[in-house]
Amino acid sequence: MTPGTERILRLAMPWLAMAVLLIVWEVAVVVFDVAEIILPRPSRIFAVMVQRWDILLAFCGDTLWTTVVGFLLAIAGGLVMGLAIGASPFVYAGLYPLLIAFNAIPKVALVPILMIWVGVGATPAVVTAFVISFFPIVVNVATGLATIEPEMRDVLRSLGATRTEILTKVGIPRAMPYLFASLKVAITLAFIGSVISETVGGNRGIGFLMLSAGARNDAPTTFAGLFAIAVMGVIMYAVCALVEKRMTRWAFRGELVT
Repeated sequence: MTPGTERILRLAMPWLAMAVLLIVWEVAVVVFDVAEIILPRPSRIFAVMVQRWDILLAFCGDTLWTTVVGFLLAIAGGLVMGLAIGASPFVYAGLYPLLIAFNAIPKVALVPILMIWVGVGATPAVVTAFVISFFPIVVNVATGLATIEPEMRDVLRSLGATRTEILTKVGIPRAMPYLFASLKVAITLAFIGSVISETVGGNRGIGFLMLSAGARNDAPTTFAGLFAIAVMGVIMYAVCALVEKRMTRWAFRGELVT
């Protein structure tokens, strides 16, 4: 198999897998005569998405906005916290247990508290997206800094490098692949946070639309909302992966380049 053919096949595989899944889903619903209120056919879901694309687009825009804002705040806060934890064993000992304890709290339990503090709307969704995507960024950045080999530190110190120079010239570049790996996970978690907030206490967004459709037993619209979330998640994941390859191209030098 030539490199070009292999690359085309690799790009086509997700679409082929998706097509097979949708075909099996469609056939299973028809063969087993599953009621639409329980599991609508993919063709019916796509028809609803076409019919109500303007409504879906508006609500998706709300969800995307809150997710991206929360995600960007998580990147900024996670970088600062991760650098502090990874660079100082004292900060690590003091803050890391608190971060683990906070991350163990179910995020859905925070939404009612946020509603009391700031009311309903976009703010609770932004905060929930931030909170749920913050932890993986902190952990990965701290891990990238903390895993610098002691031998490398010793060599750099023997060459006259200060602690700050070791951090900025070795530690941060070394943590970049860890950072971007965490971003691809964090962006999907940010969508989860936004939708959770919208379903619990929102008045806009795709989560609110799905909740309203569910209350009317409108299963096709509910599944259309799920499909919309999945599409937005894949697009944002692809954006993070593209930026990763641009920013840390050296980390992919062992991959096939065509």
